[in-house]
Formats: sequence, structure tokens, C-alpha cells
Amino acid sequence: MRREQLSDEHRMALVTYRLERARKTLEEAKYMRKGDFFNAAVNRLYYACYYAATALLLARNIEANTHSGVKTMLSFHFVRTGLLSLEDGTTFSNLFDKRHSSDYEDFTFCDAALVDYLLPRSEDFVVAIEKLINQF
Repeated sequence: MRREQLSDEHRMALVTYRLERARKTLEEAKYMRKGDFFNAAVNRLYYACYYAATALLLARNIEANTHSGVKTMLSFHFVRTGLLSLEDGTTFSNLFDKRHSSDYEDFTFCDAALVDYLLPRSEDFVVAIEKLINQF
């Protein structure tokens, strides 16, 4: 079923699910960090923020069919308008880049310092998204 065919009730249930998934994925990132699996931790941080971002876009009926599209729509509709802070936008962009390079490029390694830097920012990002969704 396409998004535009979803009832408001089903759309909001999907938004809630994605926010729950974002929270759970943050926990996965913490687990990966404790095990010193830094690339995996960055991957999970990215996906936690991605799930939250897609929940926001879905809540506002904004279509994005790719990861790049999510990044673009988030920036255009929320960061540029001031609804989401520049820091939150930067966090998502950094995670997008780091996740992509650590997953697809050779000899790219994330370290503890990077994960420790990105983890609280990712948590802040998810909280900011939840607040925006709750304003609708």
C-alpha cells in the first residue's frame, strides 16, 4: 500500500512504529559501542536518526524515496525553516556521510571518539523529531 493510500490512523501508527524503532536502534548503537564495534555503532546511530526522520516526513505527508531524499527533504522542510536546529541537521548529515563511507568504502574506520561524539547528538536528534511530531 502506498503512503498516499494510508488512512490518517494507519499513517500515525506507522509514525509511532518508526519512532519506537528509532529508540530501539539507539539502544543497539549503545550495545555496539560497549563492544567496541564502532563502525556498527555509527551505522545504528544513522539508522536511528533515519527512522526518526522518516517518521517526521511521513507525519507531514512529505515524500522521500531514498536516503538522500530523506536528507534533502529534512533539510528543506525543517532545518531551513528553523523548525529543526542547524545542529540537528548537521548531525543527520554527518551520520549520513559516516555511515555511507564506513559501509561502502575500504579502509574507513570509526573510532570510540567519533561514536562518543555522535551518540548524544543522535539522542538529541530523535528527541527533537519526537517533539516536532507531537506539535502536529
